Amino acid sequence: MNSNHHRVIIIGSGPAGLTAALYAARANLNPVVFEGIQPGGQLTITTDVENFPGFPKGIMGPELMDMFREQASRFGAQSIYKNVTRVEFSRRPFTLWCDEEVFTADAVIVSTGASAKLLGLASEKVYMGYGVSACATCDGFFFKNLDVAVVGGGDTAVEEATFLTKYASKVYLVHRRGELRASKIMQERARKNPKIELLWNAAVDEILGDGKAVTGVRLKSTKDGSKRELPLKGVFMGIGHEPNTAIFKGQLRMNEVGYLEVQAPSTRTSVEGVFAAGDVSDPTYRQAVSAAGTGCMAAIDAERWLAEKGIH
Repeated sequence: MNSNHHRVIIIGSGPAGLTAALYAARANLNPVVFEGIQPGGQLTITTDVENFPGFPKGIMGPELMDMFREQASRFGAQSIYKNVTRVEFSRRPFTLWCDEEVFTADAVIVSTGASAKLLGLASEKVYMGYGVSACATCDGFFFKNLDVAVVGGGDTAVEEATFLTKYASKVYLVHRRGELRASKIMQERARKNPKIELLWNAAVDEILGDGKAVTGVRLKSTKDGSKRELPLKGVFMGIGHEPNTAIFKGQLRMNEVGYLEVQAPSTRTSVEGVFAAGDVSDPTYRQAVSAAGTGCMAAIDAERWLAEKGIH
């Protein structure tokens, strides 16, 4: 059992988890990172990353995550490619399970991220990063003078559509219903923008492509089931994100949609010794660079907490 005990366990990878691993490793805490089934987090499904400082020519998402991992492992961080399936934070040391395998930790950093809600089409996966995106601020720049669509009708969708008008020549806002769910001010903004065209009572039936990139969408009327094709180069999912916090329900305090609550300006959660970093506790910014920043904060918070408790 003791061989499975660690001073710091980090649940989840991505910029937050791997930055936390780098800082914890340099503090000689020998952290273990449970990378889960999507090592590297959301950036591994992002092709070009142009907004991460230090890479003026841009870098591929998976390559950036490999560099994060390599840097953390250089100082002794260890990656385990398993999913944590259950946790027990009500007593110390904290207990974590990967199916039947048990691990214990003095401190835990949660960086399980958030997943973009998707439509569930096979074509969505095929073209993810090749015209399909779940982040306008990350990818909008690649659609200069092109036609794109945003799927959704809430604030997220309208915000993404408005942002994309900086680059795209036309932005279709595809919504299943006859009216938007977005706040009044956001609705006004969409209606007044000459580049945004609202497509009511329409659902994306299929994302069309040539095998390399998106060429359009097939829309299906939610009223009469009729279908039509719309040529375009980009499809943005604006139906929101879901924090990956299911295994922490009843263990850590979260807001009404499941994001972990932290005691700002720290990364402390509602359980002493458990810290949260990255998108799992950030419904607002959701950027790689801000996630990395909170990963650094969480590692420093954990290191200081362990020192206070005299755990060496």
